Amino acid sequence: MTDGTLETGIRQQHDDCIAAGETTTSLVGGALETRWTGRPGLLASICHYALVPTGKLFRPSLLLEAALAVGGSATAVLPAAVGAECGHVASLIHDDIIDGDDLRRGRPSVQCAYGIADAIIAGDALIFDLFAGLAECHHSGVPAARVVAALEAVAQAGLDLCRGQSMEAELHRDRSLDLDAYLLMISLKTAALFRGACKSGALLGGGPPNLVDALCDFGESLGLAFQMYDDLLPYVSDTEVMGKPQASDVKNGRPTLPIILACSTATPADRQLISDALFGPGDAGPVLAVVREILDRTGAICAATEMARQYAKQSRAALDQLPPSPSRDRLSILTDLAVGRSY
Repeated sequence: MTDGTLETGIRQQHDDCIAAGETTTSLVGGALETRWTGRPGLLASICHYALVPTGKLFRPSLLLEAALAVGGSATAVLPAAVGAECGHVASLIHDDIIDGDDLRRGRPSVQCAYGIADAIIAGDALIFDLFAGLAECHHSGVPAARVVAALEAVAQAGLDLCRGQSMEAELHRDRSLDLDAYLLMISLKTAALFRGACKSGALLGGGPPNLVDALCDFGESLGLAFQMYDDLLPYVSDTEVMGKPQASDVKNGRPTLPIILACSTATPADRQLISDALFGPGDAGPVLAVVREILDRTGAICAATEMARQYAKQSRAALDQLPPSPSRDRLSILTDLAVGRSY
């Protein structure tokens, strides 16, 4: 298919749900509402609790919009988008267990509400539901070869996520505040799922290699920007707005971008205070206030914000390679939301 034919096809493509005025977010949200309802047993109840009410639905929206941007059908790839959110929520469940966090999306985390053992099982079940969603796309009309290609992309994203999580633990143990190591870690831990969602959506939608690559580049840069901005939220927001513990990063000694940037310019005394905050036994609340004051004074918050915006700019530039379409515009809007959200 030539670029001109593709562009014409995208402009003429009016998926029934989108044409009816339903957004990709509402499509996914509606499907998630019923994904685990009607199934017997405690596991179904836990999975439904974890999924609903939903979060921002960034990753499934990326998958759907990527598919539409290359001429695919939202209805056909919707099961994969639902699966993408299931996989993301599974990672959140496991993250909360690792970090000992008892709050997620403004209410008790799964491990707090149901216990660690059942939370682990629910997280595992949602990972498998990710792959079940991909398989369902074949039944909704996506050719098997595209499903297999998307499966490879999603599996690689999952493996990268696990490598990133492991690397974060290594950085904590080594007390490393190296910027290059941090960038690699978030590329694996966070950007992988953004990249995987965009790539799998483009593959399921039948996009040519050049557009698949462009959407991969978009997802990578967007994921980096998203994590950088996420690192800022404990210092520019609060627990009620964030919906999760504000002091979690400090409590767990997590090497986040503003901390790393502050240490690069701080005095030895301030660096020692930051080290004590991250790795000492102090109470997380007062410690967070000390760290915030140092970040303000060193300009680290402004520097981290600017870095996040630069990566967001790169993600928008990658979209220039796509034919004009409403989906390309919506992907650009998602970029704005990623570096302008409050939680």
